Amino acid sequence: MKLLFLGPPGAGKGTQAAIVSERYGIPQISTGAILREAMKAGTSVGLRAKEYVDQGQLVPDEVMIELVRDRIAQPDCEGGFILDGFPRTVAQAEALGEFCELDVIFNLTIQDEAIVKRLSGRRVCGDCGATYHTSRLGGRLNCEQCGGALILRKDDAPETVLNRLAVYHKQTAPLEAYYEATGKMTALDGALALDEGVRHIANVLENVR
Repeated sequence: MKLLFLGPPGAGKGTQAAIVSERYGIPQISTGAILREAMKAGTSVGLRAKEYVDQGQLVPDEVMIELVRDRIAQPDCEGGFILDGFPRTVAQAEALGEFCELDVIFNLTIQDEAIVKRLSGRRVCGDCGATYHTSRLGGRLNCEQCGGALILRKDDAPETVLNRLAVYHKQTAPLEAYYEATGKMTALDGALALDEGVRHIANVLENVR
């Protein structure tokens, strides 16, 4: 199965994609993770991307397309994959369609106010990358997995989140109309409890397999 999770930043795409990846044994391709690795490594692509990410802007299409094309050509994607965070523009979607046909697109929807609250409370381990939320940390400042310090990523700061949402609504939201026309898109309430969302996704995928 070749799947796409579509929706604004903080809608829960990564969380749901990770669950589907484990359940069906297909890799989750998170462009956010790919970009963070490139930026941490200080590659030329990573440095270019960092300028945009730090400002809450979208990374140029040609960079994202190249990264995704190379990733889905790897052996572990032969049985399918899950795209999380790509495409983000209609131009990217058109480019993707030239070398990949998706089976299902899940469109996660959620109010902007809920996203700001969700993301500004997110904390990430600076060592292993584990993710937490302040509402469940009880004041703890270190990762329970490796003991590393928990940090607020710059792109999760409230002012940056608002900018990211403005960019999303302007440049990425048109993807809804684009993929709606394919007849392969299904809506998913991003505010649902996690187990409810998982059941909804499972029901859709059982009709695809």
